Amino acid sequence: MPILRVALSIPIDTLFDYAATEANRSDIGLRVCVPFGPKKLIGVIWDVCSETEIPADKLKSAIIIFRDIQPLPADLLALFSFCSKYYHHPLGMVAVNSLPAKMRGLKPVTFKSETQNVVYTLSEYGRQIDKSVIPARNTVMHKLLEALSGNARLNSQEARKISLRTVRILKQWVAEGWVEEKHCKTLPDTDDSVKKPPLPELTTEQTAAVNAVTMQFDRFNTWLLHGVTGSGKTEVYLRLIAKALSTNKQTLVLIPEINLTPQLESVFRARFTETAIVSLHSGLNDTERLRGWLQAQQGAARVILGTRLAVFTPLPDLGLVIVDEEHDGSFKQQDGLRYSARDLAVYRAKQAQIPVVLGSATPSLESYHKALAGRYHHLRLNHRAVKNAALPRIDCIDMRSEKSKTGLTAHLIHAINNCLSQQQQSLIFINRRGYAPVLLCRSCGWSALCQRCSSRLVVHLRDKKLSCHHCGHREDFPYACPHCGDPDIKPFGRGTQRIEDTLSELFPAARILRIDRDSISRKNAWQNILHAIHRREVDILIGTQLLAKGHDFPNLALVGILDSDISLFSTDFRAGERLFAQLMQVSGRAGRAEIAGRVLIQTEYPGHPLYQALQRHDYDVLAQNILAERKMAGFPPYVFQALLRAEAHSLSIVNDFLNAAHKLARSITGSQKNKNIEIFDPVSATMARLKGMERAHLLVQSGSRQSLQLFLANWCQQLNALASHKIRWILDVDPLEF
Repeated sequence: MPILRVALSIPIDTLFDYAATEANRSDIGLRVCVPFGPKKLIGVIWDVCSETEIPADKLKSAIIIFRDIQPLPADLLALFSFCSKYYHHPLGMVAVNSLPAKMRGLKPVTFKSETQNVVYTLSEYGRQIDKSVIPARNTVMHKLLEALSGNARLNSQEARKISLRTVRILKQWVAEGWVEEKHCKTLPDTDDSVKKPPLPELTTEQTAAVNAVTMQFDRFNTWLLHGVTGSGKTEVYLRLIAKALSTNKQTLVLIPEINLTPQLESVFRARFTETAIVSLHSGLNDTERLRGWLQAQQGAARVILGTRLAVFTPLPDLGLVIVDEEHDGSFKQQDGLRYSARDLAVYRAKQAQIPVVLGSATPSLESYHKALAGRYHHLRLNHRAVKNAALPRIDCIDMRSEKSKTGLTAHLIHAINNCLSQQQQSLIFINRRGYAPVLLCRSCGWSALCQRCSSRLVVHLRDKKLSCHHCGHREDFPYACPHCGDPDIKPFGRGTQRIEDTLSELFPAARILRIDRDSISRKNAWQNILHAIHRREVDILIGTQLLAKGHDFPNLALVGILDSDISLFSTDFRAGERLFAQLMQVSGRAGRAEIAGRVLIQTEYPGHPLYQALQRHDYDVLAQNILAERKMAGFPPYVFQALLRAEAHSLSIVNDFLNAAHKLARSITGSQKNKNIEIFDPVSATMARLKGMERAHLLVQSGSRQSLQLFLANWCQQLNALASHKIRWILDVDPLEF
């Protein structure tokens, strides 16, 4: 009897055996419903074999094999296996959780869509069905089977001509594996009489970049496209996608933020009018996500644009991978399977032996280091693509000599006023939403703290609420100090809402738009905001990091940056790299067309090397200085790290677990021949309490990735035996946050 080896989404890293009377090796990669204790679970068939170590009286049978969708391909299963081994995460949780939500249910997948043409064909299994199993009196089924005989293809409209019941029968046969269902994207009608706009002329640097990649398009290479803001990286992507389409290949484009999707998707659709393009991101409902996933899996979609989870999409004709803003930390998943979508994109390209392009104005130091070492090909775009468009002038306003009670200096206010008089747009960047970050009592020093997190509550004055931006807790604004009763409680510091109020008082006639997580929570709010900016219905923008990434605002002439000094003295060794990237990105929003751009940074440290490099637009000098510091200190990319994160309701439970884990780690390194593992003592997390859970971690690192992986594999096995239900722990390989 065939035995299914099934990967289940449970925190046990093993495959489970089930009997299945009519299974064969062609079922590998299909979903299957199986009994697991009192529950029914969905898993992925990883193997079909003839033997099992489970006694016959204890071997359970699979409930149903879902043949409604094509099996997951071998290369995707291999990607799941790599993820499981590298990130030390249970294989079933990797595989099942990567699927669209509707594929994780206990029923066959069905949905209606007006944008799909559904075609039915007999499966290999269906061609072997004996017609005698269908009752002779069921003439509709016999007619339908006859219509599908051979290699015939039947669409929904043709099926309904046989009987109104045929579509329901076909769905049943799809679930039983007799019939395969293919969804074909209907392309928009095109009018050949309408001439497409001519392609923009490439700069010399763009031409060199496109030619370099296309000359080696049939093999694996990693290309770091390092271009200043406004240098035309998107146009390079478009030319490379066109090359992939000309060879009948699919392209996967990964972006860090869902808010970048509408703008980039509209650019792609305008260029490739006859090409099926799908977007995959968390903003889609379950049906929309499944539809896009199926179009990609079946090869109907030729360009797939998505956020990090899209890296797990099955793509039968993959020919090119692009990762835009590759430096962005959003590509690293921060819960569950803590994978890096950028790194997995490189792995997928290597699997398929195709090119992968990593684009950024401020590459991650890991990628930059690999480019310097020759492991990545380094492509430079040093000049802006628009003729006569120069990089913005960046100046620092010395806050030591130019004080301000409102948060805006006279110098910056004057610059905003000049922009308004010339009908140009300004952007005020402050990476802190809300009205103020702290509520203080002037009498006793009380401050509003979150009871579930080790953080202060942020003042949202318009809602008369205090809010925790970490756990979501909200409470009413107090009218007096809860500690001493004094009514003299005041918000301290500034967020986007407070700056908006200040600007409204200074420029009452200006059209001011605040853009942060609070203002774009409604569906389509982001698209409406972008349209308003491009139609010049906004004079002053106030934004957080949402505005720093990839957006093109042609009429934006001024960027003012507030309160960036706080990141200069962070304990996080990546803080300087992140701050420079963020400021370089937001500065790049200014002067992208014919308008000369200007950036003003309010700071008390105008002589800081980071600001000096920013003023010179000199990424290379700063990057090489930081790399030299990291090499001396023994930080990535010169070492490889893993972080054991633990949390529980009691701090003593967390400490006991991590101390035991530390002891285990010491015993493992003492017994291994390769002692190239450095083990640090457990410490509290930066956010020591989050959502009512006490948190701490333990760092291990090595100069050898292979040595670290061997150690982690051994350590994980022992940690599984050590852990109890009172503790939650996870291993974070290549951590970005501490």
